Amino acid sequence: MKRICAVYRSSRTEGMYLYVDHQEDLARVPEELLSRFGKPQRSMTIVLHAERKLARADVARVMGEIENNGFYLQLPPQPERLNPRVGPETDD
Repeated sequence: MKRICAVYRSSRTEGMYLYVDHQEDLARVPEELLSRFGKPQRSMTIVLHAERKLARADVARVMGEIENNGFYLQLPPQPERLNPRVGPETDD
């Protein structure tokens, strides 16, 4: 199964992206989420399918969330995931 997907980036939070079905666009995204997301800025249009690799998300999960909820919200990576040498602070 393939799905044409529109990807929007958040105007408020660096690294936050919203994936939606290209034809439905933002129609199924809850208003509360949109108000927290900020003004959606169209980033790209991509074709999702089982063999496609995404940098920070599992394509099957993205497609499932879009099918079931109308969108997939990709949150910014946590600092320790950006740099594996950065770990939780400890009081030694």
